[in-house]
Parts: sequence; structure tokens; C-alpha cells
Amino acid sequence: MTELVTYRLDDGVATITLDDGKANVMSENMLGAIAAALDRAEADRAVVLLTGRARVFSAGYDLATFSRSADDIRRTLRAGGNLVHRLLGFPYPVVAACPGHAIAQGAFTLLATDVRFGVAGDFKLGLNEVAIGLTIPHYGVELARHRLTAPGFDRAANTGILVAPEEARELGFLDVLSTDADDLRTRATAEAHRLTGIDSAAHTGTKLRVRAQVLAAVRSGIDAEFGG
Repeated sequence: MTELVTYRLDDGVATITLDDGKANVMSENMLGAIAAALDRAEADRAVVLLTGRARVFSAGYDLATFSRSADDIRRTLRAGGNLVHRLLGFPYPVVAACPGHAIAQGAFTLLATDVRFGVAGDFKLGLNEVAIGLTIPHYGVELARHRLTAPGFDRAANTGILVAPEEARELGFLDVLSTDADDLRTRATAEAHRLTGIDSAAHTGTKLRVRAQVLAAVRSGIDAEFGG
């Protein structure tokens, strides 16, 4: 595992922690490290607990990416789309413990998990692409449409607003809001361990049925926009 991501297995729960020392930007290296950690969790047949460093889950793509060649941009965005698609269809439950900011691709990664815990505080969550001159990728549109409330999806996607955790829960970015970092860790870990007790085959089969349309739409969007 690279230094960008750490992996710890404990009683059937694989904790995958993103930590680049800064904003956990979704660089090509970070995306590759997450993919490798998910490979390991799948081989371990583990429930995943996905989290970040103190005060940040992920601030999204490294903006330096968009000053590189068209091929570099497509390759990185395709990797981000592939991560979202994989999380949506991951064969074991994925719990997110969001310790702070989750923006753009960071928010898409959060939305692709099964249960999303956040924490109260001076944090921002949302899809700010239009505010910084970017068009949301097709895979992000389909994912946000699936996971956010209908009014929340329209507002978040089209205005680029970033909201506090309380409002983020109302819009659909989060399921559960914790009071502080310790409470977040305790509650998300407890939920991950609870999920080790469900039937994994039934979970996988049901997840693929429930998400069949969004999985197909996300994959179609990735292939059409960035190549297969």
C-alpha cells in the first residue's frame, strides 16, 4: 500500500484511510492507491470502512490535473469514474466516515458508499464544479441523481453550492451526523462491524438489483466520455 492510503483489517472490517497530508486530492496516484486497497478488502471478504484524515474526507480532483494534456485529464477522470462505479457495486458493504470536507470527486466518492456518516462542524460538502468552471462528468450526474434528494440534486449540481454538514444531510450527501470526531469514529465503526453479520451474497445480489440502472448509467457515461 502506498503512503497515500493505509489499510487495517480488524474482525472482518477493512479500514481504508486516505491521507496525503493535505486535502486528500484525487490524483491519479491516490485513485490507484484506493483501488489497490479495495482489491485487498475484496480478497479479505471484508466490510469496508472508508475514511480520511482529520477534518477532510477529500477535496476532489487535484486541480493541477486540468492543466495537463487531454489524455492525462481523460485518464484521471476515467479512474475517478471507475472508482465510483466500483464502490456502487462493491460485493461487501462500504461505510463512509467523513471527518470533514467532501467536495466534488470527494463528494462523489462519498455518495457511492452504502452508509455515510458525517460530523458536525465548520465543514463544506457539495459539488462545486460549475463554480470553478468545470462541467460535471456524466458519471457524477447519474450518481448524484441516484443518491441526493430531487431538489437537492438539482440545486447542488447546477449552482455549485457548498453546504454545512447539517444541510448536507438534508440534501442527501450524508445519512447520519455525529457530534464530534470521536463519536463519528465510534458510530461508523460500530455500523461496519454490524454489517459483518449480514449475508454477503444476499447483500451483493440485492445491491446489484437496487442499483442496476445507476450502475449501467454510470458505466455508459464513463465509456462515452472517457473511453472504455
